[in-house]
Amino acid sequence: MDPAVGEYAPHPRPSNGTGASVGSRHAAAVVRGEAELLAVALPFLDAGLRAGDVVALSCPPEVAALLCDELGERAGQVRNDRRLSLLGARAPDALAHARRTAERAPSGQLRVLSLVDFGPVPVGWREGLRFESASNRVMQGVPVDALCVYDRRRLPAVVVEAAAATHPFLVHDGAWAPSPAYRDPADYLPALPWPREPLEDTAPVLVLDDAPSLVALRHEIGAALAARVPDRDQREDLHLAAAEVAANAFRHGVRPVSARMWTDGERLVCAVTDSGHSFGDPLAGFRPAHGADFSRGGMGLWLARKLWDSVDLIPGPEGLTVRLSTRLNPA
Repeated sequence: MDPAVGEYAPHPRPSNGTGASVGSRHAAAVVRGEAELLAVALPFLDAGLRAGDVVALSCPPEVAALLCDELGERAGQVRNDRRLSLLGARAPDALAHARRTAERAPSGQLRVLSLVDFGPVPVGWREGLRFESASNRVMQGVPVDALCVYDRRRLPAVVVEAAAATHPFLVHDGAWAPSPAYRDPADYLPALPWPREPLEDTAPVLVLDDAPSLVALRHEIGAALAARVPDRDQREDLHLAAAEVAANAFRHGVRPVSARMWTDGERLVCAVTDSGHSFGDPLAGFRPAHGADFSRGGMGLWLARKLWDSVDLIPGPEGLTVRLSTRLNPA
């Protein structure tokens, strides 16, 4: 390697007892601007190419182009796949795609460099932090080296500061070291704040208290969506997921069950509340509850995270609320 690029010195991966390394590593690197980005990214990508790993970028087009220019003729060995992160997929799909890509890697190892971008609004930042944290459990044991680059010029300070808590490793000067601020997802996810959505301070377009039955609740949600979601495919997706969340409230929660919906024509929020007080599994919905066996159910929150932009599980004095929110597609 060109010494000017720096040396890639990763934290050792655990052994399976035969000398072969196993498992996943998830690291964050905080940079400011292109020069620091290249100093972190190029040694990481170079090490993967030399090892014969499947090497992938999950970056905006201009960043992928910058990295590929620096790699020169070796850029043809690197794929840019935005579906490996929230840039191109919602959390359950990004995690499932990363798992499949790693499993199909001829070398048995996937190496992903991602430039973090959770969007311009706090609801996106919250989903991004959840994704980063949950991936440490969901991807445990999957042969993936993931390096997430946080550029201070692109990201709000609150997102940058959270990187140390959501990544087991930090990269500085090319070396991987354990993050002293890292928190296990089981502790970190329930502790995230649940600020009110601004739409919740407007007049709701649906109010249903003590729904008489699951059928009635599904019907009311469907009617409200039909009147306010112009894109048919999105309307059907939102109804499918919201109906599954409603089913969870009736099957696993405590009655009465209620629902509220708000919209301003650009965003839509739907909240389903039952009277139970169990927070449940903070990792719920990032993967199917029963794996590939869909016949056993447990798909409500998984579908919600796949089909809505944001899913909040909010315990409160009135019970447990599942709050769904999303941007609306134009007609």
